[in-house]
Amino acid sequence: MFKQIDLAYDKNALEPSIDTVTMETHYGKHHAAYTKNFNDAAEKAGLAGKSVEEILGNLSSVEDEALRRALRNNGGGFYNHNLYFQTISPDGQRAPEGPLAEAIDRDFGSFDALKEKLASLAAAQFGSGWSFLSADKDGKLYATASPNQDNPISEGTGRIPIACVDVWEHAYYLKYKNLRADYIAAYMALIDWGIVGENYARVTG
Repeated sequence: MFKQIDLAYDKNALEPSIDTVTMETHYGKHHAAYTKNFNDAAEKAGLAGKSVEEILGNLSSVEDEALRRALRNNGGGFYNHNLYFQTISPDGQRAPEGPLAEAIDRDFGSFDALKEKLASLAAAQFGSGWSFLSADKDGKLYATASPNQDNPISEGTGRIPIACVDVWEHAYYLKYKNLRADYIAAYMALIDWGIVGENYARVTG
């Protein structure tokens, strides 16, 4: 059974950047619903014993179109939100170190350039979606955007997301209204790059 990630901080710990009501709604309602619906769809598809990565990476094997869509949307919502809530912290490491820092410099030129790229992709995403920092097994990094609850896994790239920015309106509208760029800046300042570095090590290890 798939479970929401347990928060490593209180729901009010990210104030004022992310307000408590948004956290309660985003984690407690939206993420919870994606998790329940994904479990239901995986059970119906006979995939309950598979990992979320296996399911999202092999959606074409599900013949029923409606079930395949439910797995893509809810599985993506489950996976993306687990990553979203995992990689932020009120007191985390605010810059990458070690192999991740070296890879960022190699593939983007600098940490500031990466942050600008992720933020611009998120800001430019039309409608709901995400920007992702992903890695392949060779350690190369990619910054991309995906619509809805898609991600590089469900898109068949073979890359694994290690950080993300959620630009669905439920992630920010209660506090920031239409000021998406302000929310993006506030969210990115909460990213714990130590955790992102651990994610990178798992992909490349």
